[in-house]
Amino acid sequence: MTQTQRVFQAWKGSNKFILGGRLIFGPDARSVPVTVLLIILPVILFCVFVARHLRHEFSPYNAGYAILVVAILFTIYVLILLSFTSARDPGIVPRNLHPPEEDLRYETTLSADGRQTPSVQIPRTKEVIVNGVSVRVKYCDTCMLYRPPRCSHCSICNNCVERFDHHCPWVGQCIGLRNYRYFFMFVSSATLLCIYVFSISALYIKILMEHHRGTVWMAMRESPWSVALMIYCFIAFWFVGGLTGFHLYLIGTNQTTYENFRYRANNRTVAYNRGCANNFLEVFCTKVKPSRNNFRAFVEEETPRVVTTATRESEDEAGTRRQKVEDDLDIGDDLMNISQRCNPAEQPHHGLDIDQSMIGVAERAATIRTETRHGSWGSRRSGSWDIEADVSSSNVRESRS
Repeated sequence: MTQTQRVFQAWKGSNKFILGGRLIFGPDARSVPVTVLLIILPVILFCVFVARHLRHEFSPYNAGYAILVVAILFTIYVLILLSFTSARDPGIVPRNLHPPEEDLRYETTLSADGRQTPSVQIPRTKEVIVNGVSVRVKYCDTCMLYRPPRCSHCSICNNCVERFDHHCPWVGQCIGLRNYRYFFMFVSSATLLCIYVFSISALYIKILMEHHRGTVWMAMRESPWSVALMIYCFIAFWFVGGLTGFHLYLIGTNQTTYENFRYRANNRTVAYNRGCANNFLEVFCTKVKPSRNNFRAFVEEETPRVVTTATRESEDEAGTRRQKVEDDLDIGDDLMNISQRCNPAEQPHHGLDIDQSMIGVAERAATIRTETRHGSWGSRRSGSWDIEADVSSSNVRESRS
């Protein structure tokens, strides 16, 4: 085995790696900077045009600085959750180099010309028991494995992902077993950040109304950026807030987005629901499983195994070779009989030598005929040539005598 490259360099999925395989992203990782910009830019505008003016509006005199600090720290927290969601292994199941041998089935199919052709097949599905409920798992042709329960193959990343929820283009990564917790925390934290910026911007409008003793419109004209931030946060709230509410429902019922959309029509029983409280504990209080992939490890190249089956053509070829050897043996016997009939009365003092040589040839022919049924084809061909050589040497000896 040779160690020429690392796993992330020979990776068959569509993922992108940086820092020598330490960080893994989806193929649409370019959307991550856009998401970061959508978070940072409103917060910067908020700090410059809203929070800066509120530093001395509360008692004690510098209490307003807390508004600025909270906005900055909370934004950093949201960005950290985004990195945990988009830059880590979501739960990719390693691919197999070969189909599982214990599930292979050898079948014989009948062709149009009547020949039987052996073939190797593998069942497309099989049943497993989860919490006392029979669950059907499918075979993945790409990864050459039976997907674990709740696992699905992401067509964008081209990987099988454990507890697959969905592929999120905003974070540029699949959401699965190992990053679902951080995804929910990211979405819910972004929702709280929208509420925070919207509320403080509205508070600043109210303070402007009190200072200038004017109307709402006058205050809005005084701080148009506050109005713009309120509109932006209101729109973003319906997006991230809606996702937060939907995933709260999914966590409470222990479903994934993929399962909810796929099995909603037939009301399939959820085999993984352990009660609302236990479902939340499973998502937020259990230890995150380690990755099943070591992307920085060296690739160990393995020689592909070839499954060979005997075909009708090979059997016909074997029969032809066997018949050829038997024909060669019969020709050798005929030559031996002809040599025995040539001048049997002449040169009587050589008769013993001829008879002994013929007996040796006969014994050799019988031995080789037996070996042709059990030996290799190469030894059979060599055996037939030995017989002809022995017979020809006996004929030469008789002619000399």
